[in-house]
Amino acid sequence: MTGNCDLCGRVIQSSTFETVSERSFCSSGCHDVYTTLGAPDSLDTTQTTENGIDQEEDAVPTDQHRSRTFLRIDGMYSATCEAYLESLAEKQEGVTSAEASYVTETIRVEYDPDTASKESLREALSTLGYTAYLREDASSDVGEAGGTTRRSREMGGIRKRRDDQLLGMRYSVGFLFGAFLLVPYVAILYPAQLASIFDWQALQIFEGAFRLDSQGAFVFLRLYFVMTGIILVFTGLPVLRGAYISLKMRRPNTDLLVALTAISAYAYSTAAVILGQNDIFYDLAIIVTAAVTAMVFYESSIKQRALDRLTELTISQVESARTYDSDGETEEVRVENLNTGDVVLVRQGERVPIDGELVEDSCTVDEAIVTGESLPVLKRAGDDVIGGSIVTDGAALVRVGPDVTSSIDRITTAVWDLQSATHGVQRHADQLASYAVFLVVGAAVAVGSVGVLAFGMGLPDALLLALLIILAGSPWALGLATPLSVAKSLSSALRRGIIIFDETVFERLRDVDIVVFDKTGTLTTGEMEVIEADAPPELLDAVAALEQRASHPAANAITTAFAGSDDGDAAAAQPDSGDDAVGTEDVGQIREFTNHRSGIEGVIGDTSYLVGNLDLFAEQGWTVNDDIRSRVADAQGFGQLPVVVGRDGTAEGLIVVGDEPRDGWDDTVSRLGERGTEIVVLTGDDEEATDFFKRHDAVTHVFATVPPEGKTATIRRLKSDGEVAMVGDGTNDAPALAAADLGISLGGGTALAADAADIAIVDNDIRSVETAFDLAGAARRRVKQNNLLAFSYNGIALVALAVGFFNPLTAATAVIASGGLLAVNTRRKLLR
Repeated sequence: MTGNCDLCGRVIQSSTFETVSERSFCSSGCHDVYTTLGAPDSLDTTQTTENGIDQEEDAVPTDQHRSRTFLRIDGMYSATCEAYLESLAEKQEGVTSAEASYVTETIRVEYDPDTASKESLREALSTLGYTAYLREDASSDVGEAGGTTRRSREMGGIRKRRDDQLLGMRYSVGFLFGAFLLVPYVAILYPAQLASIFDWQALQIFEGAFRLDSQGAFVFLRLYFVMTGIILVFTGLPVLRGAYISLKMRRPNTDLLVALTAISAYAYSTAAVILGQNDIFYDLAIIVTAAVTAMVFYESSIKQRALDRLTELTISQVESARTYDSDGETEEVRVENLNTGDVVLVRQGERVPIDGELVEDSCTVDEAIVTGESLPVLKRAGDDVIGGSIVTDGAALVRVGPDVTSSIDRITTAVWDLQSATHGVQRHADQLASYAVFLVVGAAVAVGSVGVLAFGMGLPDALLLALLIILAGSPWALGLATPLSVAKSLSSALRRGIIIFDETVFERLRDVDIVVFDKTGTLTTGEMEVIEADAPPELLDAVAALEQRASHPAANAITTAFAGSDDGDAAAAQPDSGDDAVGTEDVGQIREFTNHRSGIEGVIGDTSYLVGNLDLFAEQGWTVNDDIRSRVADAQGFGQLPVVVGRDGTAEGLIVVGDEPRDGWDDTVSRLGERGTEIVVLTGDDEEATDFFKRHDAVTHVFATVPPEGKTATIRRLKSDGEVAMVGDGTNDAPALAAADLGISLGGGTALAADAADIAIVDNDIRSVETAFDLAGAARRRVKQNNLLAFSYNGIALVALAVGFFNPLTAATAVIASGGLLAVNTRRKLLR
């Protein structure tokens, strides 16, 4: 009889718990989460199927043969882009739903494969400067510099590099052509306009210097109309595209403000030349277009620098496998070419490429990357082996199961599913722009109408006046302030070893109410080592000799601490033994050796030895005194692994192996708690390994033995109480990192965790988590200040317009003043 866990939906053979309204749970951890946090306010829209992939309950009914695909979209950078691409996808024949996220540049599309195809969807979404491609093909066009994380492979792909190069070319064209076209303004037009205002001797030679007769007007118009048009269209194309999409989606943004200003300046100048006037604002069109494109390019380059800095993490996916036939011959094949029933050879230190069953003998595997368990697991013939786990001792012959896949692949799909549902937030500047557009355009129309109706202006003069209102009143500098603020904030984080991939992270960080920490590899180092040893030196020598043959979870730590160690190392490893040294004495020949699930047993010379937990000593009928039992309980209470050692039927000592807490974890948790943030610890480890964290005053909840699916379900439960950030490092954390409102991955983590996270900390300093919160506060102050300073342009321009002195000179002065203020403020250090 099978069922599903009532928390995470994981398939279980029988009810592990039926104590909460007859509900069933796959683990004690899921039971604890359910009973502590309670049922959700509304049912989750997803469930976990047998193969572990999250699917919407009503999204993919089997009778309609729907398929799901994930596409990466280069060029998607705002909430407006999300809405546009979703609407574009849903208009395609056969598409039932689409969900886009500009945070991860991903769109998930549900479609009927009989009507639509992946290729047709890719082509349909590659439009207006967007480039779509299938996420599963991310590494197909990546060279040696592509990187190990999927994100780095995608961002290093030929398509992405081509887009970045084109953006750089747009910036270069705007800068070079713009500089050339501004020379006459700086050399002649600005001094001529200055001479009309001030009666200075030095300016007299420029008085009347810029007059357009019919022939001069024609030459000037032909040159500037064409060259400025090239800059406006080629350099400003990304801005024009954003403006067009914002109009199409009826969601005004800063792109629309910038485009409105540049196009108005271009139109006004063309009309002014034709009418013989010399207040020509081609320079404003050039400066606005080139400056904003330059800032977009700068922001993009900072993001690329952040990606380049990302530590090359462990590759979680395995692309090839070694098949093993009945004659003992092996052959290297692609994982996708494996078939059900194939036997795969996995040597010590290698990663299992596929889910399956251990065929013969035994081995030890580290499943932490998938399950979160910090201790390796002993596997015997007939046991299931998880794809993505690492064989740490021995070798494994794994028979491929009926579902030819690995847990890593399923987790990857689950991550993409969650990422595509992570919508971005509308930039604060875009929200201001939505009001400014209506205000400025409304004012221009009103003034032009009053000029015609009340003052009898001709239509050309009224149109020119309306365009002047737009030139002076449009806060286009918001389009300059936003990428400048973002780039500076990302750069500040980068200098502190914190990789942030998009600006929405800062806003989401400020809204976080709950921080969830994974334990293994996050709050702890994730590496097992001997913390304490209290046993006779000769017994430790014998134990070390036996452990060299063992598959016991603590074998490597014990062997490293005692086998072949010098005097200083041995003494340091056992501070409570009272001996000055433990030599490397000859312990004799090992006559017998047995590998148990919870320890080892052996005979050296005429002496028998037993190493393991209390249950193993009880099974073998060995004597354990009360003092050792008490010390075992104390060690377990601090999340450590106590290993009892004995000989000839009696326990004589204890070796404590532990996964040490990270430096700074206590201060980090305490300071986050002082901010009013709720702290939750979530782990796949046993409950005994978490007691240490339960004692911390700032920790609200500790949930142990929670499987990866349960972690994701827990995040969903917590999100009903507020904004949730998840801090993790392993592949098993990836779905939870993606499901959280904000994911933070430590640098020692896996590639999939880094891909799922919004923040990647390049080192293993957990104190950087608190620093990220500080940076978010500084980013908010910088954005608010820069957005306010962006209006300095309008303050100068509108005053000049009101007194009748708004011309290219005063416009240029306003541009220089606002740009200078933005630059100075951006360079200020808002965080020490």
